[in-house]
Amino acid sequence: MKATVTPGGGLFGPRSITWRIHTEAPAWPAVVRAVQLQALHPRTIRGIVQNFLLDDQESAGAWLKRRLGFIALRAFGTREQAEHACGQAREVHARLVGLDTGTGTLFRLDEPECLRWSHCAEVASHLEIARLSGVPLTPGERDAYVAEQRRAARLMGLDDVPGSAAELDDHIARMRPGLSVTGEARAVLRLLVNLRPSLRPPALLAPPLGPGSLPAVGALAFATLPGWARRMYGCPGDAAARYAAATALKALRAAASAMPQRLVAPEIRAARALMRAAARTPEADVAA
Repeated sequence: MKATVTPGGGLFGPRSITWRIHTEAPAWPAVVRAVQLQALHPRTIRGIVQNFLLDDQESAGAWLKRRLGFIALRAFGTREQAEHACGQAREVHARLVGLDTGTGTLFRLDEPECLRWSHCAEVASHLEIARLSGVPLTPGERDAYVAEQRRAARLMGLDDVPGSAAELDDHIARMRPGLSVTGEARAVLRLLVNLRPSLRPPALLAPPLGPGSLPAVGALAFATLPGWARRMYGCPGDAAARYAAATALKALRAAASAMPQRLVAPEIRAARALMRAAARTPEADVAA
């Protein structure tokens, strides 16, 4: 399903920080980084690996593409589209179970702790990729983005999620003692760091840059993880890699802004047009 972008029909709208971040920052590194962070939660990654068969480049790439499409639909589509997509996701999660190999017990993929961790990893990743890409965000705008994402969380059945950047950081800090690098996490990281995305022209249409124009997306995303997360995976948490990643992301953002409009995803083009219109009419109520 393609997002139908309207001035006031979605979860967010042209005056939202969500639209600003999701139209300016490269999407693929944020999606991949979120998965790399999610993978540190043992039950979350076991549920994903056991049910979505991420055992080769093709299946992992297809799964990531679906995640990217889901995020774009939720960000830019109508409220009805967002509710429908999240409703379908909830139905799938409710049917699926995973096996906790540490305890031998079964668990549902829609356990609140797993869903909350996935939500926080995703929100934190989009915020960090935006920051490293050079998207100017004040502390208040960072808080606003986290607060706006509560709307998406509610559609997934979650009410108790962070509402500010400080709350987001606190939640991740509280979760750290329970995080670990399992065999499943290492396997997914290997796939993502060695991801060889398709170079077919349609890949260029992903917002705002497709994986075909983003070499080594997995390695780039990994370099943006917090130092403690990289150290858990067994890699140095040094500043040099982070500086190099920020340089690359700034270049990608500049390249995205210079892309011919025909290569920009339709929902991004439509959202940018509505954002420009909103900026020209500051008194008009065009926000969602």
